[in-house]
Amino acid sequence: MKLYHSSDVSVTKPDIIYSRNYLDFGRGFYLTSIHEQAVKYAQRFLRRKREAWLNIYEFKFEPSEWKILKFNSYDKDWLNFIANCRAGNDNSDFDIVIGGIANDRVIQTLDRYFVGELSENETLGLLKYEKPNIQYCIRSQRMLDKCLKHIESKQL
Repeated sequence: MKLYHSSDVSVTKPDIIYSRNYLDFGRGFYLTSIHEQAVKYAQRFLRRKREAWLNIYEFKFEPSEWKILKFNSYDKDWLNFIANCRAGNDNSDFDIVIGGIANDRVIQTLDRYFVGELSENETLGLLKYEKPNIQYCIRSQRMLDKCLKHIESKQL
């Protein structure tokens, strides 16, 4: 499967060391299978007067070999996992987490949920109207090294 990673640099050898904490699915290397989503995300680098790169990879893995968490929708489990990761309370050891992105509108909704302005049901009700998107967060260096092969990097 082809996956994309947007950055302000060409990333030929992904490394977990450079990832940040408190993201949607925790610390890891984030990718998407949706080309348009990756290009749109790269535009933020250009708006900041930085270089924008679209890094393209081939991703192959044997599911039985890895610890995988996949969310098929914005549901209660997704909401709780994101909340824990963003609060720094995730102690899980998944090699990869797959699911929807908390984009700008989702983050605004999550913020309202975190401060108690919205209930869990209200939050999930708002999230179900979000445009489908997908992110793959590879959280183990071993999986990055074994399963993700750099194809090319294109400067935008």
